[in-house]
Amino acid sequence: MSGEEKCDERLGQLQRRLAEFAAARGWEPYHTPKNLAVALSVEAAELVEIFQWLTPEQSARVMEEPDTAHRVADEVADVLAYLLQFCEVLGVDVLDALAAKIERNELRFPRPGTPGPDRHSSE
Repeated sequence: MSGEEKCDERLGQLQRRLAEFAAARGWEPYHTPKNLAVALSVEAAELVEIFQWLTPEQSARVMEEPDTAHRVADEVADVLAYLLQFCEVLGVDVLDALAAKIERNELRFPRPGTPGPDRHSSE
């Protein structure tokens, strides 16, 4: 099994665990695309909050402090959990979506010195 296949399998297992966790608690009615998008935004903001007043140098060392490292890891997990649940509800294959986006960006933003469009986007 390739590394890519292992990642796909592990991601699928985690999505199933999240779905089972929500189902066991009767949360599915609340896991609408809108609610999950809002929850994802809130969790991303909580991650940003950790870095809000840090200098660039402090932010680069944030994982050196165990308490802060734990907070960062927890918020990253929350963001990923809500993103995976969002994708599950809408039927988006997160890995396919990311691969397609990288391919589009490689075309839109070629390496310096190669011909092609040089645009920036908020996508």
